[in-house]
Amino acid sequence: MFTGIVEETGTVRSIKKGVHSAVVTIGASVVLNNLKQGDSVAVNGVCLTVVALSEGSFSADVMHETLERSNLWELKAGSQVNLERAMPLNGRFGGHIVAGHIDGTGVIRGIKTDANAVWFTIHASPGIMRYVIEKGSLAVDGISLTVADVSQHDFSVSVIPHTAQNTTLGGKRVGDTVNLENDCIGKYVEQLLCGSVRHGNLSKDFLRKYGF
Repeated sequence: MFTGIVEETGTVRSIKKGVHSAVVTIGASVVLNNLKQGDSVAVNGVCLTVVALSEGSFSADVMHETLERSNLWELKAGSQVNLERAMPLNGRFGGHIVAGHIDGTGVIRGIKTDANAVWFTIHASPGIMRYVIEKGSLAVDGISLTVADVSQHDFSVSVIPHTAQNTTLGGKRVGDTVNLENDCIGKYVEQLLCGSVRHGNLSKDFLRKYGF
């Protein structure tokens, strides 16, 4: 589990692409502290397992499903990526619950400056937009952000200078693809409610009984 608070940006040293998979090696410093083979690291919000460690870098396998659902297929040597180690039990929850399981990608449609902040407008599919709510949480390339505005087909986030300078967002341009992970709470609530409706457990009497 992650929190969406990026620890550092790393640099892709190499990516070896197969037909339906890849092995990526990423140069880093902060996240290498106490990192072990088998540990999890969020790379642009995607939870990857460390398969090898070397001086100043780690390597991870990227499977077919991950390449199809995320923007990792765009990576090349020299690409900058957001990095976060899995949250320790005694850690702080600075962001929100982030699983590192990408729901899909979005495309940046607009970037504008507002005083000291930068607004990013991101177009996303209906399957992602259904869980996006104003003032709710969303992970964009692994960064925990608050949704500032929502329309039918896109949403906007307002980013402070610290976030822009210390993540890959500062270098993004209109047309770039970003990984998106919805807040998992909304998805679980929907599944539980839909399951109750399908099995006839949710009714007016049930809701009234429990104070709704």
